[in-house]
Amino acid sequence: MTHYIIPLLRPASQAQDSMPALRGQHALRIGAVDILARDTDLRVARSFDAVTDAVLTQAPVPLCGLSLDRPRIMGIVNVTPDSFSDGGRFNSTDAALEQARRLVADGADILDIGGESTRPGAQEVPIDEEIARTVPLIRALRAGGLTQPISIDTRKAAVASAALEAGADIVNDVSALTWDRDLAHVIAQAQVPVCLMHAQGTPQTMQNNPKYDDVRLDVYDWLMQAIDRAGDAGIATSQIIVDPGIGFGKTTGHNLALLRDLALLHMTGCAILLGASRKRFIGQISGVQDAAGRVSGSLAVALAAAGSGAQILRVHDVAQTRQALSIWEALNTVNYRDQE
Repeated sequence: MTHYIIPLLRPASQAQDSMPALRGQHALRIGAVDILARDTDLRVARSFDAVTDAVLTQAPVPLCGLSLDRPRIMGIVNVTPDSFSDGGRFNSTDAALEQARRLVADGADILDIGGESTRPGAQEVPIDEEIARTVPLIRALRAGGLTQPISIDTRKAAVASAALEAGADIVNDVSALTWDRDLAHVIAQAQVPVCLMHAQGTPQTMQNNPKYDDVRLDVYDWLMQAIDRAGDAGIATSQIIVDPGIGFGKTTGHNLALLRDLALLHMTGCAILLGASRKRFIGQISGVQDAAGRVSGSLAVALAAAGSGAQILRVHDVAQTRQALSIWEALNTVNYRDQE
């Protein structure tokens, strides 16, 4: 029977020194682990010494020069007319350029630039149009001296290739290399990081009654298969980021289960990206229908993800997330000292 290990984490400020740090993160320690198996409700909490696994203590390699010893913020720049939260606001290169610069000034460690909405019901964008939306922005940012890593949010090999040539550093693929089989070869040849996200179905169909045996374990197994697929194409595991795909073929209950046991994904050996900013389940729980009004709920989710050891938080509201994380880090880091 396959067993699944979820690290049970403690803030470093409250943990014993003997507890190992979670994958090099200075704010979190591994106090114990939960061991799960399919077809049983049994959860067995054991001390870390009883179940040692080096994958939980080995720090991920730096991402484009960024260490992952603390949560990094990925700011979202949607150059689209129809994204669920900010569609049309940054639908020109000039407007998107201004927004990108604002996000960097607010504290974004990474920019994620997308030219195709993948909200529920969204239609596919032609390759030429997606390139026309994203590549001029990437070129302008690099020409203006931006040094932060840039991620291209695309499912398509031709778009990724053009974006990487223009100065992008990371490929963020919501299909995990299943939409365009040539994309894996583009990434392997360029030797750049890739984010593999879980999704059930396509944007057109993914919210049509999604079902799982156990969403946590199903997503984990699916992502492990995606990691193997990437490896077969020549992409090193150290270059892979995994994303559980909050809202992509999931109900509110599915999303909450994934968030509660997000730490399970550390067993993939890859860095974890969590993208839940302003999503529908936050509105369903809080009663806030306007996506732009879900900032507070998004911050709550971001801090929960940080507490589970997520290395990258993909968000719309960078300044607010940066402020919240600064307090979270101060509370959870050993021997934090006021600098004033």
